[in-house]
Amino acid sequence: MNVQLRPSPATAPTVTSKPAIADGDIHPATRSEKDLHPFLARQWIEHLQTFGRRPRQGWAVGPAYPKSQPNASRRDAMPPEGGRQGSSLAFMQAQHLDANNVQLGMLNPLGSGQGLQNPDLATAICAATNDWQLAEWTGKDKRLKASVVVNYEDAPAAVAEIERCAPNPDFAQVLFLTRAAEPLGSRKYWPIYEAAAAAGLPVGVHAFGYGGNPITGSGWPSFYIEEMVSHAQTCQAVLTSMVIEGVFERFPKLKLILIEAGFAWAASLAWRLDRAWTRLRAETPHLRRLPSEVVRQHVWWTTQPIEEPEPREHLLDAIGWIGWDRLLFATDYPHWDYDDPATCFPVKISDEQREQFFIGNARSVYRL
Repeated sequence: MNVQLRPSPATAPTVTSKPAIADGDIHPATRSEKDLHPFLARQWIEHLQTFGRRPRQGWAVGPAYPKSQPNASRRDAMPPEGGRQGSSLAFMQAQHLDANNVQLGMLNPLGSGQGLQNPDLATAICAATNDWQLAEWTGKDKRLKASVVVNYEDAPAAVAEIERCAPNPDFAQVLFLTRAAEPLGSRKYWPIYEAAAAAGLPVGVHAFGYGGNPITGSGWPSFYIEEMVSHAQTCQAVLTSMVIEGVFERFPKLKLILIEAGFAWAASLAWRLDRAWTRLRAETPHLRRLPSEVVRQHVWWTTQPIEEPEPREHLLDAIGWIGWDRLLFATDYPHWDYDDPATCFPVKISDEQREQFFIGNARSVYRL
């Protein structure tokens, strides 16, 4: 979709430049598992060669819903030198970072061992992924920032990894996936939130994961499109759990970023929570504010996939409830549902809103 974000001048300028943007969701990929070997102890390399990875679900190989493109990615994102989409920094720089004037790119590695059945293997792969991000990505392009990938099913190990990585300014957030073994408000995860808040790092919760349960509340759906749409449901469950369990009451400095599940549902969820809580608040005495107040104070949202209602102006109503200061632009590069910064926003916005949306909010929440 081609959308005009600002009025065209009467005479086209002879020199054009793109405004600086921050991309809140970039997915780097390894060419193969061997890319992590320099950062893994020999025992784990041999373990992987002998036993492989065992996720918390019944599928022997791969995800429950195979993607229609390799690595769920754009076909034009295949590096010319070979390898998976997202595995070449040089190609990413040319196709995305330089082409779109990305001045801040948040790396969110997927498939990095989070939630594997073997907790020690999961912890080792997470640590190796963090070291790989520094060596191969942020160490070579300072526009990029890394996520601290943690084995969130082992809280002490996750806390140790945050404490190891947080002093390095190349790390800007702690990364969870939505589909964990338990709802993310569970107290088993609280030490991780405490460590993230103490380090001044927001917690980014990205759609996907292998928690061992279906993405719906009533079993496995039939089609990939159902899984894609249901990512919004999993983020709603994450947010409801964290708010109602009192995570933000216990850790008032904690910042939560919900990644790749849309955002237009935020207001209706908060309204429903408020209505229920006003009648059931005796059940949760630890929650001292309206759920909507907690959400507005502690939660940020990435825009990809951005909702596109008819008429388009309804999107402004949703953002008005969330607040322009809580919205982070994201492309999901190199995945197939990538949002182009030139065409992603379906309505006209002011210069101030555009600056907040494309870079200002990211600089603020990541303290950069």
